[in-house]
Amino acid sequence: MRFILCFLALLAGVPASAEQLTLDRIHSDPSLSGPGMRSVKVSPDGARVTFLRGRDDNQFQLDLWEYNLKDKSQHRLVDSQHLVPEEKLSDAEKARRERERTASLKGILSYSWSPDGKRLLVPIAGNLYLIDVAKPDAARMVASGNVTDPQISPQGRYLSFVRDQNLYVIDLNTGKEKQLTTDGKGAIHNGEPEFIAQEEMGQTTGYYWAPDDSAIAFKRFDESPVPIARRFEIYADRTDVIEQRYPAAGDPNVLIELKIVSPESGAIRDVDLGANKDIYLVRADWSASSKALLFQRQSRDQKTLELVSVDAATLAQKVLVTETSKTWVSTSRDLRFLANNKGFIWSSERSGRNHLYLYDMNGKLLHPISQGEWGVEQLLAVDEKTGRVFIDSNRDAVIDNQTYALKIDGSSADKPVRLTQGDGWHNAAFARSGDVFVDTFSNPDTPPQVSIRRADGAMIEWLDHNQLNASHPYGKYLNAHLKTEYGTLKAKDGQTLYYSMIKPANFNPAKKYPVFLFTYGGPHSQHVQRKWGYFFDQYMAQQGFIVWRLDNRGSGRRERAFTDANYHQLGRVEVEDQLTGVEWLGQQSYVDAKRVGVFGWSYGGFMTLRLLAEASDKIAMGVSVAPVTDWSLYDTHYTEQFMGTPKENAAGYEYSGVYSHLDGLKSPLLLVHGMADDNVLFTNTTRMIDALVKRNVQFELMTYPGGKHGLSGRPSQRHVYGKIEAFFKKNLKPE
Repeated sequence: MRFILCFLALLAGVPASAEQLTLDRIHSDPSLSGPGMRSVKVSPDGARVTFLRGRDDNQFQLDLWEYNLKDKSQHRLVDSQHLVPEEKLSDAEKARRERERTASLKGILSYSWSPDGKRLLVPIAGNLYLIDVAKPDAARMVASGNVTDPQISPQGRYLSFVRDQNLYVIDLNTGKEKQLTTDGKGAIHNGEPEFIAQEEMGQTTGYYWAPDDSAIAFKRFDESPVPIARRFEIYADRTDVIEQRYPAAGDPNVLIELKIVSPESGAIRDVDLGANKDIYLVRADWSASSKALLFQRQSRDQKTLELVSVDAATLAQKVLVTETSKTWVSTSRDLRFLANNKGFIWSSERSGRNHLYLYDMNGKLLHPISQGEWGVEQLLAVDEKTGRVFIDSNRDAVIDNQTYALKIDGSSADKPVRLTQGDGWHNAAFARSGDVFVDTFSNPDTPPQVSIRRADGAMIEWLDHNQLNASHPYGKYLNAHLKTEYGTLKAKDGQTLYYSMIKPANFNPAKKYPVFLFTYGGPHSQHVQRKWGYFFDQYMAQQGFIVWRLDNRGSGRRERAFTDANYHQLGRVEVEDQLTGVEWLGQQSYVDAKRVGVFGWSYGGFMTLRLLAEASDKIAMGVSVAPVTDWSLYDTHYTEQFMGTPKENAAGYEYSGVYSHLDGLKSPLLLVHGMADDNVLFTNTTRMIDALVKRNVQFELMTYPGGKHGLSGRPSQRHVYGKIEAFFKKNLKPE
């Protein structure tokens, strides 16, 4: 029996006067979502809210804006084109942006506040600017030359950054620049996260300031053990031969070290990471007193995670927490230290759901802060003054994200107080004090609306109401906007699967429609979400398709019984669950079961190939973009988390790849890949081409010169989605 979460069935046809979306409009300015805000922050002094916003004539060119809470004025604080009229990025910066999924953006991509809230640190195109918020037009360049990862120290005395694989500081009192490491070159990197850490562990920094400015803990890694993948990056006018150190499953990883340096003296000390060097250094943090450095050490098989405390003076160590799992231990960024050495907050999935726990500084568990048949998505803020923590979770609806408050003393562990009320998707950014937060809310019918709220959720004022009316960029398409339905199905093992569906324009239940099935299906990811912004879904529904999404077992934001289901065999339960959805669709009177097509990108590209190979009798066609075709070609941390190494799980790798199933691929296929992809290497597709040719399987191919994994850039995006649409229309022929 299916349960409809939200009744959004279309009650009437699209008015004849309604203007429908076009691909040209989706990929042009201004953004159909409205002005939009990124990287929303409340200043440390609580005086203003700052955010990044795209320009009216280029939504991907970001400037820094502010909203003054006192006089309620809103204006552009820093014009990115005033600082740097034309960006020239180094190859290292381009690669970094690819890792951070910001390759399509220009201008100001990040910024940070000084502790007193009087200055801003803005990196742009390898240069670093310090900006007095009282005189923003007098921006001062303080460093240049491919500067990355700039930070203002917690007490505000220093400015730090990485340049040419070495760590630097600038004393803001004297303006003097000091190079703290000198051996960074070639395979040696200081203060940076390695490729795997950036791509798979969410690390955006490789160094960590002590709260009192006395020391910096930093990563040093040697990537010389990592095999070199020699690949071609084919551009329109040249071919570059790239030697990339890419650790594929089973290969050696980098040799990682953790060191502590004094920004004052430059003295460096080594932190012992243990006898086993084949580990992952997940992150490092300092206690509130700066007397202890704590680092997280994960075993290569990812079944053990330890939190280790290091005395900052003596370097003596103690393991405070050990997490183990029969499958894998997830990493998180939820570690928080309470003032006055009162303890720390730690997140764990040991109960089968992610929850928060309070420990003393000796590693003794005091009590759970949260518990129950729901999970914490992220720890957002800690307010010791009121004794509360703030989290986000999908506790009340799996397809939503809401903000909640819990008491640190554990008295509300199973009954968090929900602060955000509108059903849909909320992202909260809290002030350091915890007394206010900025809430960004959307649902499928409401573009992102940004409000400032008190800690109890009460509205203070709108930051960007972004009402969907005639003057809104989406306003002229509003009458053609189609409603999204949500519901659930049961997997073969009884677990609940969530789906979304958009029925075509002028839907007639007496007719039969083709299906545009979007799939991703991979771990750590959820694609059935009650939020705004699925414009291509809307477009395809307006073109006459039923648009369908289903999150199969193994997908993210769920309990461990759900996410662990694909352990050691990628593609088995995922394909099974997607076919459960296809079977259900085929039972609906308005679905033409012979006209179901599938599209997926990356892991979704892999899923497309597996679905076609195993169910060409049920799937009429597919588009596979940037697919993994052989998991032994993908990186260590991601692949081994689910599959182990090729040596220890050879049968699992053979089953999970595409090639052992290819004889069943009979339906039309469009294969797409960027020819400079450094994430899912182009080799995945060249091998696929070779295998299909050897089997005499006809298919269509589209490659993009210079294209990276996301095919970023408006021309490529517009073209690839046009190609996808054309292939679906040619093979499924919507009316």
